[in-house]
Amino acid sequence: MLRLLSVNFRGLADHKTLLSLNFSTSSVMAKSKFEYVRNFELDDDTCLRNCYIVVRLDGRNFHKFSEQHNFMKPNDNRALGLMSRSARSVMEELEDITIAYGQSDEFSFVFKRSTTWFKRRASKLMTHVTSQFSSSFVYYWKEYFEKQPLLYPPSFDGRVVLYPSNRNLRDYLSWRQADCHINNLYNTTFWTLVQKGGLTKTQAEERLSGTQAADKNEILFSEFSINYNNESPMHKKGTTLIWEKVNETTTKWIKKPDEGETEINVTRIRKKVTSHSSDIIGDQFWEEHPDILESDQC
Repeated sequence: MLRLLSVNFRGLADHKTLLSLNFSTSSVMAKSKFEYVRNFELDDDTCLRNCYIVVRLDGRNFHKFSEQHNFMKPNDNRALGLMSRSARSVMEELEDITIAYGQSDEFSFVFKRSTTWFKRRASKLMTHVTSQFSSSFVYYWKEYFEKQPLLYPPSFDGRVVLYPSNRNLRDYLSWRQADCHINNLYNTTFWTLVQKGGLTKTQAEERLSGTQAADKNEILFSEFSINYNNESPMHKKGTTLIWEKVNETTTKWIKKPDEGETEINVTRIRKKVTSHSSDIIGDQFWEEHPDILESDQC
């Protein structure tokens, strides 16, 4: 009887081994049979070497989003703070982003020209930045909007642009900051006419139609005693995020012989993302932060 059971168990083990081999063989065959679909994937989106890679995000239909979430006009510091916090989250995740610039519902992220993240594939870089930013926007919402519930998740679209030289990159960032100034001056004047001047939105649009920057400044100053130069730098110049070395002090407890525990301060230097509302069109900012740009020499 014992000998018979032994034979049966051995047969059962052999049967399981056979099943395992058959399953493994069929899996390999299935993989090779269906693996041809990978040929439909596009893998030729590698970004040109020795170029800065810029991923720019824009809020999709954010005019409606801001109205439904009661954003303050012309600028909502809660929303701007949340945008910057989300951008900082992206930079902390992808350390090869050397500088980021944001205004209103957009943010641009600049990867080092020497980066090899994701093998420089545009689709990988864009989707990772977009998903990290979007999820951070939702995650940190309550920290900035507190009692205002998030009615639905926001949507951001992204694009990838390459800039081969330092001058090209600086001109791009200058373009975005100039756009920030133009939009903010218009919005400040428009909403002042509506909120303090008693005009309807249509009337305010008509009043500003065809006006230049000097005209808007004159309206603000002569009619409302507002000097645009005194407006918040963040509203006029946007937000620039860069990596900087900072001193960080922490408190530690150490034990000393015959003295018990003693509290000491320990200072360390570490890199962290810092925020600036500076003029990035002129040379001063770049002279103060020479590590942002890489040499134009190949």
